[in-house]
Amino acid sequence: MDYLKSLNEPQYEGAVNTEGPTMIIAGAGSGKTRVLTYRIAYLIEKKGVDPFNILALTFTNKAAKEMRDRIEKVVGTEARNLWMGTFHSVFARILRAEADKLGYPSNFTIYDTDDSKQLIKSIVKELGLDDKIYKPNVVFNRISGAKNRLISWREYINNPIFRADDESNMKPELGKIYKIYSERCFKAGAMDFDDLLFNTNVLFKQHIDVLNKYQQRFHYVMVDEFQDTNISQYLITKKLSAVRQNICVVGDDAQSIYAFRGADIQNILNFEKDYPDLRVIKLEQNYRSTKTIVNAANAIISKNRAQLKKNVWTDNDEGSLIELLKANSDNEEGKLVASSIFEEKMQNQLQNSDFAILYRTNSQSRAIEEALRRMNIKYKIVGGLSFYQRKEIKDLMAYLRFAINHNDEQSLRRIINYPKRGIGDTSVDKIIVAANDHDISLWEVLTNISSFLPGRAANAVMDFVTLIKRFKHDIETKDAYEAANLIAKGSGILKELYEDKTVEGLSRYENVQELLNAVKEYVDDPEKEDKSLGAFLQEIALITGVDNDKDDGEEKVTLMTIHMAKGLEFKNVYIVGLEEDLFPSQMMLSSRADLEEERRLFYVAVTRAERKLFLSYALSRYRFGRLKNCEPSRFIDEIDPMFIKVSKKYGKVESSGLSGDDYAKNFINGMRKTTTSRPVAKTSTYKPSADFEPSDTSGLQAGMKVEHPKFGYGMVTEMDESGANRKAKVHFDDFGEKTLLLSFAKLKIHSN
Repeated sequence: MDYLKSLNEPQYEGAVNTEGPTMIIAGAGSGKTRVLTYRIAYLIEKKGVDPFNILALTFTNKAAKEMRDRIEKVVGTEARNLWMGTFHSVFARILRAEADKLGYPSNFTIYDTDDSKQLIKSIVKELGLDDKIYKPNVVFNRISGAKNRLISWREYINNPIFRADDESNMKPELGKIYKIYSERCFKAGAMDFDDLLFNTNVLFKQHIDVLNKYQQRFHYVMVDEFQDTNISQYLITKKLSAVRQNICVVGDDAQSIYAFRGADIQNILNFEKDYPDLRVIKLEQNYRSTKTIVNAANAIISKNRAQLKKNVWTDNDEGSLIELLKANSDNEEGKLVASSIFEEKMQNQLQNSDFAILYRTNSQSRAIEEALRRMNIKYKIVGGLSFYQRKEIKDLMAYLRFAINHNDEQSLRRIINYPKRGIGDTSVDKIIVAANDHDISLWEVLTNISSFLPGRAANAVMDFVTLIKRFKHDIETKDAYEAANLIAKGSGILKELYEDKTVEGLSRYENVQELLNAVKEYVDDPEKEDKSLGAFLQEIALITGVDNDKDDGEEKVTLMTIHMAKGLEFKNVYIVGLEEDLFPSQMMLSSRADLEEERRLFYVAVTRAERKLFLSYALSRYRFGRLKNCEPSRFIDEIDPMFIKVSKKYGKVESSGLSGDDYAKNFINGMRKTTTSRPVAKTSTYKPSADFEPSDTSGLQAGMKVEHPKFGYGMVTEMDESGANRKAKVHFDDFGEKTLLLSFAKLKIHSN
């Protein structure tokens, strides 16, 4: 029982009050894993509960293993008898034992995502449907979403709302594909990941005897990270604990950040409605971070309306002020962050592993990576490949390289049939064998392909050769950016990625755009004398040629998205790209619920820091080959200036003669004046008028009233006629002030 002495009062309460429904609201860094671990140990050791009668559900195998190991240190090998694991692993175990009830073999196959998508692809082909409309990713996500909301294919097909939605999206056969997919999986004796949850619900609903069996088995049910559960997961745990009501959920609504995966924050917000006798225990003492970081995090999350109130506090020291880094560009932002890490290491004798750089999207890593490499600071990417190792980047780079060097065999293999053009692996092998056998170059074989390959394959290769010749001409006559942009479009890579509207597809498209941004920055750099694509590729090869990806035991800075950082902690944390439309994301500003999820994401990022926190933003950022003016994120504005220090050294801020605290207050207050027009949240996006048609804006002037298809009505307040790109500053009634590039913006001019 000595382990209980290490707990504070609320933690102790959470560990020993084991009867009845309990919700443990665990603030960031409050020791929730310890409480859950000791609660299970207490049940086994003190109350004599058989481990076989305890069900503990987690979201990762790593979390389950860590908890089991900790429990074993307290109670011994009995801990191995716990029903503990991820939702999917535990429910798969139940389904294997009860498979015959649903007509499945006990050794049913579990399809992974690739298996599912390949099956969907086959079904689309068999039905004679357009695979450009019915993309496997899109269809798979639609089916997955339905299953997570417990909507069967029968309910889907018979629901007029789903039919109308699919018809409006030009995919009227989605229900039919869902039906055939489900039937084929069943016929094959297979379940996909979503079926493991869906079929467990079906099992318990259709076979009350089976449900009763497991209700009697599991005397205590515990759920970790409850804020991340979806409807399907919650209903299963609710059913399993219905008899004894010994359900304990642990989580933090302020860290609910996975709505895009189906997580429903209402599960934790409304838990008390399902259990009127609920005991609520709040773990509010933060053991991880300094007072400054904890207080700043509290200020941030207090802006959310949908939340369970708690007052997170700490006995730790005040710590350093949060440092705000202001950069002129995303490229400079990378340099500022790298320089800051270098100096922090030197001044405070820190290791690379003491630092983490967190970003909203994977594409942001490019500028950061290049800056770290140039300063010889070792790093690792968590949850993703190094920017230049991502498939979509390697694909485009291979096109660029092969357009310059027609004998690059590895690049040829990568691009000759991507996007697909009817040249299979066998044909590629014959081309390479022919070059070797006849002692001629690959390009000679390709340009004389009819002598080596027959029919349609030869025609496809000739089209490919024509394409590469065109790219070669572009490279010889244009600068690196113009050539790379034409190759990205001409190859079909941009079109292929743009048409994939899944989260993964959009991310890959953004990554390719980020590579083009890097080329544009290279061309725009006045210090680069040679603006050719060959010179750019040589520089990139020198940067990316460093052997940085092997696990050589060296200490490394961690780079990752904020979503990947949940549950982790680091001494020093840098949150980069804090700009409007990037963080918060432009796609998360159409409703209060979306904006509040973004704010929770920022809260998670801030609370990863133990000792020091750095925030950075850029005044301009390359997007889609154009330099975009940026404004600081509203999230910076939501932190009290007393917690922030504006970096004079790294941000190149000129001295004002004010003290550090006064300077920070003036800076933040000044920023507030420029951002007061920002909306807190819009409940819906603006719908343009029925007769909306963009006007000719060549005569647009300040004072004119305009309508925008997204932002609605507004007044032009200022015109910028300088340079090739005309800009208009417009104050919109509902969306505040926006600066629009008139070559892109669609505006309808209204008479005043």
